[in-house]
Amino acid sequence: MISRSETNGRREDDTRENIAYIRQMLGELRQVALGEGADMLCYLIEMAYVEAGDVQAGRRPRSVFHRDSGIHRD
Repeated sequence: MISRSETNGRREDDTRENIAYIRQMLGELRQVALGEGADMLCYLIEMAYVEAGDVQAGRRPRSVFHRDSGIHRD
């Protein structure tokens, strides 16, 4: 039987991987927007990229609506 702490640990690992993936994709989208000269789009993507980095580093919560880590615990 899998313990609750093991399940939460895997969920946290999955979340970290997902945030890292999102940040990577934003970096690639930023390069495309930059190449197209889409300044406003580039700016907005950059802001999302920075936000993802802050979440990844633990400087910001994942949700502005929930001050905890963003994972719902029963």
